Amino acid sequence: MADCCNNTSCAIEALKQRQSKTLKIVLAINAIMFVVVFAAGLLAHSTALLSDSLDNLGDALTYALSLYVVSRSTREKALVALFKGGLILVAGLFVMGQVIYRLFVPALPMFDTMGGIGLLSLLANSLCLFLLWKHRSDDINMSSVWACSRNDIATNLAVILAAGAVWVFNAAWPDLVVGLALSVLLISSSAKVLSSAFRALRGAA
Repeated sequence: MADCCNNTSCAIEALKQRQSKTLKIVLAINAIMFVVVFAAGLLAHSTALLSDSLDNLGDALTYALSLYVVSRSTREKALVALFKGGLILVAGLFVMGQVIYRLFVPALPMFDTMGGIGLLSLLANSLCLFLLWKHRSDDINMSSVWACSRNDIATNLAVILAAGAVWVFNAAWPDLVVGLALSVLLISSSAKVLSSAFRALRGAA
C-alpha cells in the first residue's frame, strides 16, 4: 500500500473518485435548477426559460449517466456518450416544437421573471463549469459533460438578453428568436457529441 500512489492504477482510481465527486455536485445543482426554471417558465409563458429548464433536465440525466460510467470501459463510455448526444438532440427538437407552438398560440412572456431566473441559472451553471473545468480533457465521458455545461452558459446569457428585448419591445418575438437559436445550438452540440462518441467506439473496436 505504501507504493500505491506510485502506481498508474492508483492514479487512475484517484481520478475516478474526483470525477465522481464533481459529477454528484453538478447533478444536484442541475436537478434543483430544472424544477425552479421549469416552474418559472410556465409562470412567465417563456419558451426560452422552458428550453433552459429542459436543458437542465438533460444535463442532470447526463451527469447521472456519466457518474455511472466513470469506472467503466472506453466502449461503455462511448455508448453512454452516444445516448447523451441523443438526449441533446431530442431537447433541441423539443425547443423547436415549442417555438412553432407559440407562433400559433402567442403569449407575452414576463420579462422580469425571465431575467431573474436567467441570472440565477447563469450563476448555477457558472459554478458547474468551474467544477468541471479540470476534468474537460480526462476522457470521452467527461469531455461530453464539459460540452453540455459550456452550452449552458450561452443558453443563460441568451435568456437574459431575450428578457431585456421583451421588455424593450413589449413583444414575444425576442423570446421566440432566442428559443429557436437555442434549439439550433442544442442540435449542433448533439452532432459534435455523437461524432466524438462514434470515433471513440471505432477506436475501442
